[in-house]
Amino acid sequence: MSVPLEDYAIIGDCETVALVSRTGSIDWACFPRFDSPACFAALVGTPEHGRWLLAPSGAITAVRRWYHAGTLVLETEYTTATGTVAVLDCMPPRSEAPDIIRIVEGRQGSVDLHMELTIRFGYGAVVPWVRKTHDGLWALAGPDSLYLHTPVPLHSENFQTVADFTVTTGERVPFTLTWHPSHKPPPRAPDPFESLHDTQDWWRAWSDHCTYTGPWIAEVKRSLITLKALTYAPTGGIVAAATTSLPEQLGGVRNWDYRYCWVRDATFTLYALMTGGYMAEARAWREWLVRAVAGKPAEMQIMYGLAGERRLQEYTLDWLPGYAGSTPVRVGNAAYDQHQLDIYGEVMDAFHLARHAGLEPNENAWRVQRALMDFLESNWDKPDEGIWEVRGPRRHFTHSKAMAWVAVDRGIKALESARLEGPIDRWRALRATIHAQVCREGFNPAMNAFVQSYGSDQLDASLLMLPLVGFLPVHDPRIRGTVAAIQQHLVHEGFVYRYHTASQVDGLPAGEGTFLVCSFWLADNLALQGRTTEARTLFERLLGVCNDVGLLAEEYDPVSKRLLGNFPQAFSHVGLINTARNLSHAGGPAEDRQQSTGDPSIR
Repeated sequence: MSVPLEDYAIIGDCETVALVSRTGSIDWACFPRFDSPACFAALVGTPEHGRWLLAPSGAITAVRRWYHAGTLVLETEYTTATGTVAVLDCMPPRSEAPDIIRIVEGRQGSVDLHMELTIRFGYGAVVPWVRKTHDGLWALAGPDSLYLHTPVPLHSENFQTVADFTVTTGERVPFTLTWHPSHKPPPRAPDPFESLHDTQDWWRAWSDHCTYTGPWIAEVKRSLITLKALTYAPTGGIVAAATTSLPEQLGGVRNWDYRYCWVRDATFTLYALMTGGYMAEARAWREWLVRAVAGKPAEMQIMYGLAGERRLQEYTLDWLPGYAGSTPVRVGNAAYDQHQLDIYGEVMDAFHLARHAGLEPNENAWRVQRALMDFLESNWDKPDEGIWEVRGPRRHFTHSKAMAWVAVDRGIKALESARLEGPIDRWRALRATIHAQVCREGFNPAMNAFVQSYGSDQLDASLLMLPLVGFLPVHDPRIRGTVAAIQQHLVHEGFVYRYHTASQVDGLPAGEGTFLVCSFWLADNLALQGRTTEARTLFERLLGVCNDVGLLAEEYDPVSKRLLGNFPQAFSHVGLINTARNLSHAGGPAEDRQQSTGDPSIR
């Protein structure tokens, strides 16, 4: 059985990450970019497809782990019958090449340890040529090359590199794994102890800039550090998650590649970063967004690569058995060329937020917005695949149409508040038209709720966004009815399902976990309705789903009590940050977005 997701922590250097299990194995790492061939692929396969194990060789009586305060340096302490040992894991700030540093420290007594390194490139398919060096080994295959530096003697067994050694009290034994392009000279081997110290200092200097002072500060700071780890520093892009094909249902087919940047995340992420006081990261994300969506509005995608790449063709890795037998294992994401109307609202709202928050103007931003508005004026009434990226027929999704209203509303706000030029009367008329249509076609009077698509009787958790974006006041009876219906029909033990997958609206077999960001949206709605006790109770329940080092996946199964989906998930941590802000201060992201509308007819 695959290692439970909650047993993993991450380390990273703001260009890539590695996932480290409680048992001491690194089971997923991509060098040098998220979209490059994986050196280790056990999370979507088996140890035979790549792994780096470093742990006591005998029976372990206790394990505890933690991040060093304010950092992404992981410490795992193992207690055995003969003593106690700790493994410190980190990825130093990127310099010449990406490195993984692992240092074993003897704490008490004497402990025998075992190291097992299975190097596989090409998502576990390529076995490299390996040779010994004076201080470790060198692995080579095609464009990829790895160096392992360690003072521990190594030997080969069954296409693996292994080592057995003993650590006593006070001893420190380092291991450094470095990737580099095979056609270039090998990089200088870093000093592992200096690298560990530098990594601690770098993360603490970054996390010390956090300005959030409300309750749940430890959880908020850990989520901000996780967002930073999911940032590709050279471009400012932020990936949805660090992994691909971790399933939304164990053994199922809902397995997607999330190592890309979703346009939809823009506004939520900006709020989260600015909540923490990280204006430089917010600015970099805004600039990434401007570059990525520039071009013909009709060709704007829902997601892009880390540098704004557009072609994200999807294919499967048939040689991998999948996490917990969940296949297919996918690379790329075919949803990149879907038509999703809601992203126009998110982009326009993100630019509105940037102006509202005082980020200096971008000379290209309004040019992009005007082009998007020109496209939207003649395309807002067309069906789309919606926020959940259905692989079935296009529909008139209620959330999509409401977000088209958001796009027009924020365009009007730009004209009114920033004194920019545009056809304000025409846009005001369009805003009223869209609003009237959504209220007429997207609301089911018999259910007293907004529904998933026009004429449907299906509920959808995305409709929790209607008051959060200011489409209707939170106390409007139609909003209250929608929230109540979702609580009654889409909630299990406080956790929110996106929709009933048994309806097969998405063209896929039924079955998935509850969607964590939707659960945070429900908490936001309860807070706005003044139901503060309920909101806090739900929020605390969501915090309880975080694993022991504060990380969240995309989904959670309240029946099996397991995290599901790609991990760690940026959207889940963004939801945590924003809901904490909503519950701890007046004028939080939900209240701010709700009040940002310029439409006097809905107040």
